[in-house]
Amino acid sequence: MAINVLEFLENSARNNGAKTACADENESYSYDALLDYAQRIGSALIEVTDVRKPVPVFMDKGCKALAAFMGAAYAGCFYVMLDPTQPPARLDTILDTLNADIMVVDEKSAAKVEKLAFTGKVLSVDELMDHIIDEPELEDVREQALDIDPLYSIFTSGSTGVPKGVIVSHRSVIDFIGYFTKLFNITADDVMGNQAPFDFDVSVKDIYSCLYTGATLQIIPKKFFSFPTKLLDYLEERKVTTLVWAVSALCIVTTLNGFEYKRPQYINKVIFSGEVMPIKHLNAWREQYPSAMFVNVYGPTEITCNCTYYIVDREFGLDDTLPMGKAFPNEKVFLLDDDDVLVTKDTPGKLGEICVSGTALSLGYYRNWEKTDAAFVQNPLNDRYIEMIYRSGDLGYYNESGELCFSSRKDFQIKHMGHRIELGEIEAAMGAVDNVVRSCCIFDTDENKIIGFYEGDTDKKTLTKTLSEKLPKFMIPSVFCQVASMPITKNGKIDRKKLMEDYKSEG
Repeated sequence: MAINVLEFLENSARNNGAKTACADENESYSYDALLDYAQRIGSALIEVTDVRKPVPVFMDKGCKALAAFMGAAYAGCFYVMLDPTQPPARLDTILDTLNADIMVVDEKSAAKVEKLAFTGKVLSVDELMDHIIDEPELEDVREQALDIDPLYSIFTSGSTGVPKGVIVSHRSVIDFIGYFTKLFNITADDVMGNQAPFDFDVSVKDIYSCLYTGATLQIIPKKFFSFPTKLLDYLEERKVTTLVWAVSALCIVTTLNGFEYKRPQYINKVIFSGEVMPIKHLNAWREQYPSAMFVNVYGPTEITCNCTYYIVDREFGLDDTLPMGKAFPNEKVFLLDDDDVLVTKDTPGKLGEICVSGTALSLGYYRNWEKTDAAFVQNPLNDRYIEMIYRSGDLGYYNESGELCFSSRKDFQIKHMGHRIELGEIEAAMGAVDNVVRSCCIFDTDENKIIGFYEGDTDKKTLTKTLSEKLPKFMIPSVFCQVASMPITKNGKIDRKKLMEDYKSEG
């Protein structure tokens, strides 16, 4: 049983060291090369920081960033990817939370450090990669390693405007990736096309699935997701077999009719998450790849990527809801109502907060005990021994077939005209209307009205008429706002804040 993810890298290098481990637009590393660079970086970091300390990695995603991640692990530290395109004020908030001694940068991002309030030591990744490997020091650090040691931290948005650093251990990644790769048959023969930013947990599945199985990681440049022809060419040229993508990334291809240009021939697995997958887009992808495995996975960063999965096994109509499926092995997923009573399959349609327990739970939020104690709590159903659970803040329910389904964020549950309303239900109904490509509903608390944003050619009169046949009057948006395209956050989700800002500025 592995206790450190470096065992993944070392095993793959031992078994097939000359094989390509990772490649980006500009360079590629074999497993032997990635191992060598990681040990060089680790040897250098040992000299300037202590074990279990954060190592911010300030650069664009790519092979060098991956080498820096593994180097941090060799130094017994945990890595934190910092996106140079993020506002300096947000990066400063993260760095202040981390209180790191050092930061690793590449040549391109080095100049941007001057805009930050960071006072620690700035290290060049290229120089670290030239450092001599110090095997005795690496061995000494490794002997101290525990599987509960932190491996990485990803900062998510906080309701107060202060990002929260979710910190995840080696043990959680090892536990999750073993099941993830087995369930979805990811092997050394696969080529994974990385879409997600490296500071978003979807990339964790890409990185560690490859290191664990000996597959190849093809890192797709972010800019290609604005040009579907280049994106599809890249997938074809790099012989990508497996897509672990955010829903919005998949929708970009179908929205812009990418398959009219090209259908990359090697794809056999499509695993998606982040938002509810619109059935129109799912069906368009399945039409192109009828033999491929399609999987809907769900889970917040706090539980190490995902806690439920549903392998699509039937056809879905536009009004149907795609199930969340069942829990990954060694994870327990259940629903608690407002009184902390268990919601069961015997009460289909009843809402409950999605809660999770198991090894995959993260270590909480870095240096933020208040938020950690609020979200990571003792299971109220267990008064016999310690069983920590994560309260996700998401709402779910069981359908008539006993399948677990996602409803919406608790934040998106509103009280309007005396009724409790799930905005996700309205979005699903809008998404089923002819010629609606994407939809998003937001409750304007100032004006006390529901605003339905949509992308597509449908007129507002048709929307109102169609929705009135499916929804009670109090659920029909007061205002429909047509947008050319949905703004997307860097994590691939619809940017609701930007939608409202644009709406208010135009109003």
